[in-house]
Amino acid sequence: MDMTHATLVEAAKTWGLFYLIGFSICVLVYTFWPANRERFDRAKKNILDEDDRPWT
Repeated sequence: MDMTHATLVEAAKTWGLFYLIGFSICVLVYTFWPANRERFDRAKKNILDEDDRPWT
């Protein structure tokens, strides 16, 4: 098997696409997993502390 530049580019494009699709699916599953809801709700509410107010 002769490894040319074109062969390596084609393999990288093909497997890179599958890698990104798989990674995206993993991120979506992690995001919408029911056990993570409390963590994300807490992060949403605690983005600003009560002491953070605009300067007057």
